Amino acid sequence: MAARYDVIVIGAGAAGMMCAIGAGRRGRRVAVLDHARAPGEKIRISGGGRCNFTNIHAGHKNFLSANPHFAKSALARFTPQDFIAIVDRHGIAWHEKTLGQLFCDNSAKDIIRMLTDEMRAAGAELRLSCTIDTVEKTATGFRIVTSEGPFEAASLVIASGGRSIPKMGATGFAYRIAEQFGLAMVEPRPGLVPLTLEPGLLERLSPLSGIAVPAEVRHGKTAFREALLFTHRGLSGPAILQISSYWREGDEITLSLEPDMDFLAVLKTARQANGRQAVQTVLADHLPKRLAQFLAEEQALNAPLADQSDKALGRLVAAIHEWKIKPAGSEGYRTAEVTLGGVDTAGIDSRSMEAKAVPGLYFIGECVDVTGWLGGYNFQWAWASGHAAGDAA
Repeated sequence: MAARYDVIVIGAGAAGMMCAIGAGRRGRRVAVLDHARAPGEKIRISGGGRCNFTNIHAGHKNFLSANPHFAKSALARFTPQDFIAIVDRHGIAWHEKTLGQLFCDNSAKDIIRMLTDEMRAAGAELRLSCTIDTVEKTATGFRIVTSEGPFEAASLVIASGGRSIPKMGATGFAYRIAEQFGLAMVEPRPGLVPLTLEPGLLERLSPLSGIAVPAEVRHGKTAFREALLFTHRGLSGPAILQISSYWREGDEITLSLEPDMDFLAVLKTARQANGRQAVQTVLADHLPKRLAQFLAEEQALNAPLADQSDKALGRLVAAIHEWKIKPAGSEGYRTAEVTLGGVDTAGIDSRSMEAKAVPGLYFIGECVDVTGWLGGYNFQWAWASGHAAGDAA
């Protein structure tokens, strides 16, 4: 005999647990199934272990999707303030960092504990180490065959995430279910991911590995101002992770190091005050020493400042503020924080997250073609989309 529920949620991550809480509060009998041994694994590692659980500025403009308006409804009906209210009710201390990012003072485990406590209070059951064998539609809903036996429910919510960080158990399960039931897909690809460089350029930049610097990174009309990190594989840091979601292979990106600094004025003033100084010495007052040396040597500006023309200094400043680089690729799903693309929103009701062509089937969280910027936005989408489905399933 199959275990019978009103709602089955596959995936005990942020979106799945939020959905289970909402459905349970409405009196639905809910089971959450997950192949992992513990719930909320991505929550646990997020924000350096302190969970960047939302962003106070979260709105639909902070998300990428083939339909940029799709996320409006869910985000408007469950806001960052709504989630903060739950956090406060549980007495979890938090703080705001840069750009509206909210973190736990103590540990990401506080958020996981909060969600599991809320699920328990709502009567939702959590079944871990439970692998899914098959999913099929029945006359009364869905039948899910698992390692713990068969389950049946009127509503099935897919909250199993995307492909990012496979070592944590991420799979393409949600995409297989979507395709099984005839839903279209937007090609999944890694997002919020470090970018790699071709071997020749990587060797040239190898002296810079480990250096971080404030930067503006641009791709077309999109730009982000945050830290840039040179690595032994290529480029990383928040500014690069942000732009990676917009970048495609074959495209160039433009780096502007210390974008608010007028380097031409600085260099001309230094030349007038003490022309015997080396170019890299002046640059090193405003940039990391190894980076200053690299930039001066790249432009072959080894003579003292007094010997440098305005044109030569202009070329150097262009190299600092208009540094064009063509990445070779990305580090892929192994280190990507999220998966771009996913289940096409054209086939999903934006208010309920229900598949338009398959009554009772819902897709929420990362598996949907809605991807947020770095900084708590993706968690806010998880809470909002989970809440939407929890209100409807």
